[in-house]
Amino acid sequence: MARGGYQQPGNPAPVSGPGALSKRTDGGPGQPVRVPSGGKYGERQELEQMQQAAPVSASPGGDVGAPTPADISADVVGFDAASQMPDVPITAGAASGEGPGLEALGLPNQPDEDMRRLVAWLPVFEHMANQPGSSKAARNLVRQLKGMA
Repeated sequence: MARGGYQQPGNPAPVSGPGALSKRTDGGPGQPVRVPSGGKYGERQELEQMQQAAPVSASPGGDVGAPTPADISADVVGFDAASQMPDVPITAGAASGEGPGLEALGLPNQPDEDMRRLVAWLPVFEHMANQPGSSKAARNLVRQLKGMA
């Protein structure tokens, strides 16, 4: 018997991608249902039913174990440990103190660059600042932009 109207596609995808991007559209093999042991009475069955209702696709990398404490603490330096860079001042990279400041990063001064771009909109801002009830901040912005022009 022919049915009309929208037919919901099968799990998980309605169509496959081309060539190397193709994927199974019939659901294919997925991850096995994994339920932790223990817990309250009935929790295990409930978790199992939820996983079966919404199956998870197979992961490309397989199972990956949790990192070991040795992996986590390999690069950690304690507060009481000696400096690993004794020739570099503690204020290096900061806006004040010894050592290179923020200029060492070679980044443009973003606020100044933004203000230079706003100079093109000076007539609009002047009109805004001249309106009755305009804020002091709006008038200060116009003054600042005029000083840059």
